[in-house]
Amino acid sequence: MCDSNMLLYLPDDVFAIISKSFSPRDICNLSLCCKSLNSLVASEKIWLTQCQVLCIVPHKDLVEWRKGVCSYKALCRFLLKVQPLIGIWVHQNPELGNVVYVMPGFVSVVGCRVIPQELGPLGMEDGPILWASVFEVIADFDGSPMFFLHGREKGIDYIYPGSARCIDKFCNILLLEVEPEQNKNVGSLLQSKSFVHQSGLELSRKVSRSNSDICRPQMVIGNNNEGNVTFSKLAFSDRRKLLEVTTGQVRQKIPDTVLGPLFPRLRDDEGNFQKDLVLLRERRSQLSRLYKLGSSEIDYKANSQEVVGSKQLELDDDPARAVPDSLFGEDGGTQSVKRKGIHRYFWNSLKHILGRSNSINDSHSASKKLTTSSEKRHAQLQEFLKSSNTTRLTLNASNVKLTSYRAWPNMHDSRFALYKLPLRVPSADQEYAGLWGGAFGWPPGKPSEDKPGKALFFLLLSYEEFQGQQLLIATKILEGTHYVLHPNGSAMFIANINEPSSEPFPWNTDADSLPVNIKHVYTGEGIASGYGFRYPGSKPGSLFVFHNGVIAFIWKETRAVLTLQRLNLQELLKKGERIPSLPPIANFSYLTKSYSNVFAGFPTSSNSLSSPRKARH
Repeated sequence: MCDSNMLLYLPDDVFAIISKSFSPRDICNLSLCCKSLNSLVASEKIWLTQCQVLCIVPHKDLVEWRKGVCSYKALCRFLLKVQPLIGIWVHQNPELGNVVYVMPGFVSVVGCRVIPQELGPLGMEDGPILWASVFEVIADFDGSPMFFLHGREKGIDYIYPGSARCIDKFCNILLLEVEPEQNKNVGSLLQSKSFVHQSGLELSRKVSRSNSDICRPQMVIGNNNEGNVTFSKLAFSDRRKLLEVTTGQVRQKIPDTVLGPLFPRLRDDEGNFQKDLVLLRERRSQLSRLYKLGSSEIDYKANSQEVVGSKQLELDDDPARAVPDSLFGEDGGTQSVKRKGIHRYFWNSLKHILGRSNSINDSHSASKKLTTSSEKRHAQLQEFLKSSNTTRLTLNASNVKLTSYRAWPNMHDSRFALYKLPLRVPSADQEYAGLWGGAFGWPPGKPSEDKPGKALFFLLLSYEEFQGQQLLIATKILEGTHYVLHPNGSAMFIANINEPSSEPFPWNTDADSLPVNIKHVYTGEGIASGYGFRYPGSKPGSLFVFHNGVIAFIWKETRAVLTLQRLNLQELLKKGERIPSLPPIANFSYLTKSYSNVFAGFPTSSNSLSSPRKARH
């Protein structure tokens, strides 16, 4: 039997191979056993191996990412934190599709919204896919995450720093919230008379220094009273207004040095790839400085303002002293106020919210109407503000119990949220599972003179067992029409994998004039035409599988054909074209019911094309 001390004499390379079977937690536990094991597992090779096991980025990229953090252990800590975010996130609105793909950036993960669009003459592989940035989570030097919401207000691009500490390992919902932050040191500053007449800028700097272990952009909002009121318990109007005021307070105009790429291009173009890395390193360095100095860079103009406590907020209900609605722009952002510091404006905004809330309560008591059970569940905004000293914008990645219909989650109408789609890895018994994309027509992706652009469709293919039969369900998550034709989350077609079909394929050649080579044919049903109802009817058709990996569903009656190919969304986005984002809150979660393309109100070559052909099926 070998002595356990023999483990200490293993070369780093050998122990690194052995450590592949360990989890990061196991490695950390080993370091607690003794000083010798602690020194052994501190090896960079051990933690590089742990980073590789996570399979988030390839080895070459890990080497580049390591230059931005203090160690591979710090990098592993960050990768473990953000790994649950990677994947496809959706929302019901707008009905054309709201698809946000979270992918690796540069020592970061980036949330990219795929814009509903038409395919250009170059097709899906060679033509640029339009996308807009939603948020990013960047690793600090010690591996801690830094959250930045993206948005555009009145033609100016902004970033909105916040927290990303709450990421559940099995998260299925992303929530944009305002988080209360308890800190007694801040509370003592607020309650001390010696600081009452100090400028907001000086006070903010003291708050930042007393909170150096957190290093997060924060806003002073009141006294430190104990409470257990969460953001989700607030009424929808209060949550919306609190997000509007918070984003308006923490926003920072993006400097020219930060306007670079969010991720490098493909390594096929090595020259441009290396240029991108240089820009990304500088951009990340600038963002890290902005993140840490965010609270001290807020422009407080008044030099003798008093710090307003939560009690004053509750008592000041004078509508004449509240901030009018006109100060909130149409895009959900806040305009600058002349002759008034941001600190004063922020407090008056909150007083305006509270004033309206109190007036509603007064009118209810005057009319002696009982509050509903729903209203009782919502905590008052005053209690939320009194529960902490500071608040900040936060990305809350949680795991909640969700119901779904054919792989599409049932969503809450009033949550600023994105919902994760379960993307299954193809296997022997589920060969076609995964993300597919394409357009109507044959040959696939080939435009004509009268129809220069075809609507791009993204479908999520998944399997279900029904009465002993294996069904392949194609759920629509994106369509590039100008006005929605099919409900978001509906099944474009369902094929019975256990029931082969003898239906012949209507065409003999493909786009390259080569003979079609069909591998399998299955019977199925495709969605019927028309919107107007949640789950439309269906009409018979067949699913054709070709040897080159392409699949096509044909409606039997109309001969309309939907041609699809498997997608590598990360590669498509790296070759894509970035367009401006929406205002911050709507950019994260668009809650307004809409049947048109709200994301592409920009002059681009793709959306200037004529309307796609509406297949009659």
